[in-house]
Amino acid sequence: MIAERVSTVAPFLAMRVFEKAMELQRAGRSIVHMEIGEPDFETPQCAKAAAEEAIRAGITHYTSSQGFPDLREAISAHYARAYGVSVDPDQIICTSGSSPALWLLFSGIMNPGDEVLMSNPGYPSYPTLVRFTGGTPVQVPTLEEDGFRLDPDRVKASITPRTKALIINSPCNPTGIILEPERMKALADLGVTIISDEIYHGLRYSEERDHSILEYTDNAIVVSGFSKAQAMTGWRLGFLILPKPLVAPLVKMAQHFLVSACSVSQRAGLAAISAYDDVEAMREEYNRRRKATIQGVREAGLGLKVEPQGAFYVLANARRFCTDSVKFSLELLENAGLGVTPGLDFGSQAEGFIRFSYANSMEKINEGMRRLKNYLNSRA
Repeated sequence: MIAERVSTVAPFLAMRVFEKAMELQRAGRSIVHMEIGEPDFETPQCAKAAAEEAIRAGITHYTSSQGFPDLREAISAHYARAYGVSVDPDQIICTSGSSPALWLLFSGIMNPGDEVLMSNPGYPSYPTLVRFTGGTPVQVPTLEEDGFRLDPDRVKASITPRTKALIINSPCNPTGIILEPERMKALADLGVTIISDEIYHGLRYSEERDHSILEYTDNAIVVSGFSKAQAMTGWRLGFLILPKPLVAPLVKMAQHFLVSACSVSQRAGLAAISAYDDVEAMREEYNRRRKATIQGVREAGLGLKVEPQGAFYVLANARRFCTDSVKFSLELLENAGLGVTPGLDFGSQAEGFIRFSYANSMEKINEGMRRLKNYLNSRA
């Protein structure tokens, strides 16, 4: 009864650890969760108020499959203001989160055997989605000593006649690295369509601003949304920015398979896109948490050559303690009550690493770092 393509879906190891952690909690164990990348902040008040008003006003029905025009206009205005690029609102499709946006995109562009280049380590859903839609993921190794950044020469060497696109993610999950403008331009100059996952924009910890791939090429597709910087994971609101020839085919698919993004979430998103003070307050707190996690990881004896500059993750080298990151992560959970994500979830280059999410309170982060240090000291 099960379709053969389901066999291409690998287990999501972060969820395996999370589900085991919840099982231990139900049994009465104290667990510090640093495995899941979900903001612990409240959605900005202006977004919640806009949602309440939408419900009172009866804005609870289907919208256009592309989304409300004023939301798409606001996204367009944001890209003009933040990046200095011109995006026609008609090039935007609003979706029920960025993951459905990626599914819609790959379903619409992949033919059997098409190849999509991506970094290793990288977000585990990328290769899964490419395989599920008939394509072939081609993972380009990135190295700890090079800051886990894509090397344009290595990417160029991986291009074949079957290459359909290159995925980039900056700020990046799981490493927290940011691609410099010069590197983004060099990747754009390779001539391959670039799919830029910009979901963590707004969460970087330097004076330099975020850069969109649209600053360097029109041969690009942007995937983004409101889950991370606006702390709206449960609202399920994302979007695609597409080259004009792709819009009509993907809108047609959205009409059949997604219908429309939630109307109430769209009204909330319209308010949240201008919640600059809320986003800045969250960013400053994340930076405090980032510094505490970096310090704690190093004091515990894990390696960290590459300090994260964006998102809310630290990918630490645990090869001094393990060769099997899955086994090691479950060991930390069972013996220290600390949930982390095995590096193997993100590709072979991250085996022997573990990822910490600092999307949690300072109190819990400090407790998690205390448990990590105590356990590794006792283990040594």
